[in-house]
Amino acid sequence: MAIKTRGKKLSLYKRVPKRYESVEPRKFIWLSLHTDSMSQAEAKAGPAWEQLIAGWEAKLAGDTSDAEQRFEAARQLAEARGFRYMRVDRVAKLPTEELLDRIGAISTRNGKPDLREAAALLGGAKEPAITVSRALELYWDLAREKTFGKSADQIRKWKNPRKKAVNTFVTVVGDKSISEITGDDMLDFRAWWLDRIENEGLSPGSANKDLIHLGDILKTVNKMKRLNLVLPLSDLSFKEGEPEPRPPFSDAWIRDKILAPGALNGLNEEARRILLAMINTGARPSELASLTAAQIRLDSNVPHISIEPVGRQLKSANARRWIPLCGISLEAMRACSDGFPRYRDSSASLSATVNKFLRKNGLMETPKHTLYGLRHSFEDRMLAAGVDERIRRDLMGHALDRERYGKGASLEHLQRLIQATAL
Repeated sequence: MAIKTRGKKLSLYKRVPKRYESVEPRKFIWLSLHTDSMSQAEAKAGPAWEQLIAGWEAKLAGDTSDAEQRFEAARQLAEARGFRYMRVDRVAKLPTEELLDRIGAISTRNGKPDLREAAALLGGAKEPAITVSRALELYWDLAREKTFGKSADQIRKWKNPRKKAVNTFVTVVGDKSISEITGDDMLDFRAWWLDRIENEGLSPGSANKDLIHLGDILKTVNKMKRLNLVLPLSDLSFKEGEPEPRPPFSDAWIRDKILAPGALNGLNEEARRILLAMINTGARPSELASLTAAQIRLDSNVPHISIEPVGRQLKSANARRWIPLCGISLEAMRACSDGFPRYRDSSASLSATVNKFLRKNGLMETPKHTLYGLRHSFEDRMLAAGVDERIRRDLMGHALDRERYGKGASLEHLQRLIQATAL
């Protein structure tokens, strides 16, 4: 008889003790259950058979030169025998009765214990040496739930800072096994960042991002691979000052400079239309860039755009919203009613393109201004017009400092409010 185990054929008769080779598989189960009662054996046979198969699969997986697979096979073999894998130092501290249970579960042949089972149940399996760079490779799969719903562009943005953190650590400290990372290694990494903050004018926030991303990778791998390591990752962050706010463009600057005839002629059409759409919607550049034709509703009684998680994640649940189109923003969206395919998957290049153009052509109000300042200008105009805070937050996609009641303002109401301040 042969059974299938993960695509491999495993002969039952090659794996059972010789004295049972001629016994039918079901009877073999009865004998292994130490019972002469057919009814009792039948009741227990299903779970026992599954346990045997799980044990055989784990043993097969152990026949590999890959250290990680061998260790995982030992963990699975321990589970197949009804135990959780523990390192040998922890097994040694178990109560005598639990320790004897583990020893008693190890099968023997010709009076000798099965060495793989002994290693799995008594914690003798050699733990794999996972380097920091290997930890990053494992992290992508172990943390894959964090990418659910993200677009390809969002996944790229999510991965890049984590790659950067690992590459920087490997450059400074080396590609050590994560089990060998010491407190001194982390302090060396922190000291390297401190030198850059002092001598190169980098912000503490940049250093903290590296520390956060590196810590997340190491802790995730440690937890999900059940390595049970004590990682020296605490008390390393730098104190950050107050974040510098992004300045809004003044209404006069937008009207007289940015909207001056011909001022934006050198900017490609999609980037230009997105800039103009931001002025009276306050939408984030990435939200506008990802709009599909179905989300641009020009035929509605109130022309509007719908910010939804279509092929991408929203920044937060509050970001889902409808925004009426008025003034120059309505004109811009009419010219691009199918959306912005050039930037749908590359909103970062959109911001870089627009910011470069505005600086080169003297259209930045100050050196600290960026494209994002148009979003802040939109909120400032609503504030000056006395628009209710609930409505402002709904339009901007911000959280409310209290529970939201009711549906909020209608599209018609929002259109009247925005129209009164539109440029």
